[in-house]
Order: sequence, then C-alpha cells, then structure tokens
Amino acid sequence: MQKIVTIDNSSCLGYVFGPQDKNLKFLEDKLGVSMTLKPEGILIKGDKQKVDIAAGLIKKISELNNEGLALDQEEISQYLNLCVSNRANALSAKELEKGKKPEIRLSSGRKRAIFPKTGKQAEYTKAMQDFDIVFVTGPAGTGKTYLAMAMAIKFLLDKRVHRIILTRPAIEAGESLGFLPGDIREKLGPYLRPLYDALYDMLDTKIIEEYLETGGIEIVPLAYMRGRTLNNAFVILDEAQNCKPDQLRMFLTRLGFDSKAVITGDITQTDLPGGKPIGLTEAIDLLKPIKGIKFINLGKGDVVRHPLIQKIIQVYENAYNNKKN
Repeated sequence: MQKIVTIDNSSCLGYVFGPQDKNLKFLEDKLGVSMTLKPEGILIKGDKQKVDIAAGLIKKISELNNEGLALDQEEISQYLNLCVSNRANALSAKELEKGKKPEIRLSSGRKRAIFPKTGKQAEYTKAMQDFDIVFVTGPAGTGKTYLAMAMAIKFLLDKRVHRIILTRPAIEAGESLGFLPGDIREKLGPYLRPLYDALYDMLDTKIIEEYLETGGIEIVPLAYMRGRTLNNAFVILDEAQNCKPDQLRMFLTRLGFDSKAVITGDITQTDLPGGKPIGLTEAIDLLKPIKGIKFINLGKGDVVRHPLIQKIIQVYENAYNNKKN
C-alpha cells in the first residue's frame, strides 16, 4: 500500500524530516516502510497498518510544529509506542490522525509535552482527568509517580487547583524525624526524592522555589495531614504500600471540594512490619464498589526504564510465585 501525506506548511518539512532526515529514517527503520519526498507531499509505502501509523505520526509532528513545538526522536518514539502497542486501550493510528492528544502539556515547564508511553499509562492519564480519586499500583518504572506529578503541575499551571500537596509515609524515620536537622522540607527530602526529581524535571528551579515559598507546592509527611481539609488541591500520596490502614483512611477523608487525590503504590514492595501492604490492599478491596473512584493496575509491560527492568521484574515475580506454591 502507498499513501501521500501532504504538508500544508512547507517550512515544517525540516522538523518533520529531522536533522539529516533522522526522523524519517527512524520511522522507516521502526515500521519497515519507505518514505520519499514528492512535490505533492511525503510518499509512504509498505504494510497498510504501518503506513497508516507513519502517516498519523507525520501529521502529528507537523501539527505540533505549527503550534511551536518540535518533537525530538524520544518523543516521536513515545508516540510510536502508543500506536503499535498491542496492549489494551492503546491509541490507534486512526485516533492519532483524528487529533487525539494523549500528551500532558506543560506550557511553562522544562518539558513541553509529557507522553504516556503505553496503553495502560494512557488509561491512567485519562483517569486522573476524569476521576477525583485514583489508585494506581504497579512495579517501579511504570510511571506511577511521574505521570501523577505531571498531571498535578498541569492542573496548577492551568489554575484548575490552587496548590499541589505531596505526601508519603516516612516510616523509616519513625519518631526520630523530629530530631533531624533543618525544616520540614529538609527532613522529608530523602523520603520524597522521587517527587522532587519529577518536579525539577518538569519545572524550572526558580518556579519550583517560588511555589514552595508561597505554598503553591507543599511537601508534608503523611502524619501531618491529620485534621486538615484539603480544598482546591491536587494531592499525591506516594509509596502508599507503606501506609497502615488507619493512615490511609485518615488521608482519604482529608479531601475537600474541587480537589483530586492520586494514591500510588507497589504492592510487591513494602517496608511495613511483616512485609505486607495491608493498608493499601485493604483500601482497594473496600473501596472498589464506590463509583467515582478509579483503580489502575500497571504491570511489567508498562515499565519504561531500561529494557532489562522488565526481565528483572519477571524473575522476581516467578520466584515469589514459586515460594507461594
């Protein structure tokens, strides 16, 4: 099959092709299609499904460039992963061509667009937009915390909430937390490092410091949430597998009007005595019948770190299942 993709704005061609035609060569290699520049547009030849995917991606690159955004090869690869993914809820090439936008735009951040890279991640992203409470579980590297942070920042920048509140249980510190030097941010810094890392990856340091100073972004230990009512806030509870049942119940009852809460956790890893994430698993079991709460379970297929990570997770899963049996 062959298809011609017309580019309305000829000045976009350089971005569509990429430096030394790298974008086109990348797509040709990944999809097994051939692309040639013709007077009427870009001619794509190959398998019908893959030609449709390539055409959708070229149109997306052109569309975003017209909006002042230039995709790099990593971002093109992320769109490509969404299109060719065989997992449930992956976006199809036709949906992409129709202009569906799975990316999270951060207009004043370091990252101009952040992409869910698998179908399940796209479902998670949509759930955060549509539901006030979202539970997301999954192993390390599946984007639980990173996508939650991206969505929280988007809501803050779009003025859909007044503040972001980041919290997690600091059970390793126990009662000694109060004796650590520094203010509360410095005390909790080591335990909230993943949230800080995501923040500094998405926003300029100056902007982050301003939000931290004015309370636009607040970082608190879970124990300090008791007695509060959180209105107009996007609240992220990270590492929820380390919550005891009463802690998670306390957290969930803090949510006020015009607020959202995302609870992330990995039920295969916990620092609680006995090694069981009892608070998180209990909450999921009890709350599943309630409409308005969404539960997302990411798996090893959603890991977007080094390819070896998926294999490591599989080995541990096999070893764990063998012990149970």
